[in-house]
Amino acid sequence: MPVPSEYRSWRSVPASHFIDPLMRQLGHPYYVGFLSAAEVHGAAHQRPQVFQVVTPARLQGRAFGRVRIEFITEARAATRPTATVNTPTGTMQVAIPEVTVLDLVAAPERGGGLSNVATVAAELVGEGRLDGQALAIAAGTYPIAVAQRTGWLLDHVARMLATSFDTGPLAERAGERAEPTPLAASGRRAGTLDGRWNVLVNTAIEPDL
Repeated sequence: MPVPSEYRSWRSVPASHFIDPLMRQLGHPYYVGFLSAAEVHGAAHQRPQVFQVVTPARLQGRAFGRVRIEFITEARAATRPTATVNTPTGTMQVAIPEVTVLDLVAAPERGGGLSNVATVAAELVGEGRLDGQALAIAAGTYPIAVAQRTGWLLDHVARMLATSFDTGPLAERAGERAEPTPLAASGRRAGTLDGRWNVLVNTAIEPDL
């Protein structure tokens, strides 16, 4: 693929220009996810250092000049709802905003930590980009603990924004789990218990609002 002059110093075009034909050539379903999806949805404060792609396949990361692609293996990737987004060279599959939030809550280390995940969630809530029913449906492909943490986080950022977001449909999904879930999965199993989500708030969340 020819490299336009504006990307000559990169020695490659952006990954969004070629990820779809690359994945079709490899024969694997995929979606652009995590902070790369957040950027597409206008909810990333800065450009991610790597282009994050979710796929059922086990693939090694690849580098094309300054462009780095991180492949994240997820067996249920093909079942999660995506949006077809136009690119300068065609289209690509991108996680819908609801899947973007769920992915980031499920693996906050891929999103710069829980506080940065909360920043992304706040951007999406504030811009009205999330739908409560779509969120609950998408949550069906994640562990219930992820639904619990996501619900708590969205309620938290909505309060900070002095706005509201309907987490009721998600609460029905999260209510299927009786055991308390720590907000930070790697943290200690102690903290203030949030009764609605059955989440142990064991870390401070400080989004950049």
